[in-house]
Amino acid sequence: MSSAQNKDVGSRGSILPRRFSLLSYNIQVGVDTGRYREYVTKGWKHVFPHRERMVNLNRMASMLSRYDMVSLQEVDAGSLRCGFVDITEYLAHRAGFPHWYRQINRNIGVIAQHSNGFLSRFRPHRVSHHKLPGGPGRGAMLFDFGGHHEALLLCSAHLALGRRARSKQLAFLSELLRDRPNIILMGDLNAGCEATEIRRFIETHDMNEPACDQATFPSWRPVKKIDHILVSRGLNILQSRVLDYPLSDHLPVAMELELPESAITPPQSSQRSAQA
Repeated sequence: MSSAQNKDVGSRGSILPRRFSLLSYNIQVGVDTGRYREYVTKGWKHVFPHRERMVNLNRMASMLSRYDMVSLQEVDAGSLRCGFVDITEYLAHRAGFPHWYRQINRNIGVIAQHSNGFLSRFRPHRVSHHKLPGGPGRGAMLFDFGGHHEALLLCSAHLALGRRARSKQLAFLSELLRDRPNIILMGDLNAGCEATEIRRFIETHDMNEPACDQATFPSWRPVKKIDHILVSRGLNILQSRVLDYPLSDHLPVAMELELPESAITPPQSSQRSAQA
């Protein structure tokens, strides 16, 4: 299932399980990188199709299949460089996800279609796509799992490289997530937990990430933590870790969560409204 615009995808939404797993992964359009010089020597792989990309994507799909919801950054929606394969859709089918969504953030036609992707085993109540401020080519997707105030609201995003642009983007996301008690922000945020703008966002929304001390970039010798899964403190984190899975220039971040009952079952007043 693909969503290319803001829309309701269910009148009452689906019920999330109490426990589920998350993964965030910048997949670098399926290109594996093992050292800095390969950004030059393998740079052509970002422009032209090649067999190794599909082999790498198949390996990724095998790993993604073990999770319930997956945020993907640096995917392509089906241009020349990936043999006109929509990578989000391909990974969804290969990994067995019934629901998939992608957001094209920079469309260069046949040459490249830079996108974010999201795979889910659960059908959200509502999906919305947002262009982020601070320059072209960055976006975020919001997934509302329930449609009531305490339902889980998940944001999948890829933020800018520059601090000033990131600050604008996080302020924009803060408004979208404002006053919701159970939220998740996951993706490549291009900054560590110690960055002022990240700390401000975490404190504003009373969020937590226990894996802040685990680096994700570069994958072959990680020294920076720029990939995150930030969650409200009311959500019980059962496990959080960075996976040693270097098929991209980033390492993936994984988390297992337990939701409070209020996030799963809507208040009685909301149930009566849905039945009316």
